[in-house]
Amino acid sequence: MDKRILEILVCPVTKGPLIYDKKNQELVSKSARLAYPIRDDIPIMLEDEARKITEEELERFK
Repeated sequence: MDKRILEILVCPVTKGPLIYDKKNQELVSKSARLAYPIRDDIPIMLEDEARKITEEELERFK
């Protein structure tokens, strides 16, 4: 994931920052507790496509 894209993208729900999870190919919003998938190098920034992250997963990103 290009770092310049990460600087521009924000969570569509909270407008907060995103964390790139390379292992799972997701962009994580800690404030919304959502993980947006990245498919074919394209972030899918739709709330309906995001999955809810668990408390344990949230702890990984602190």
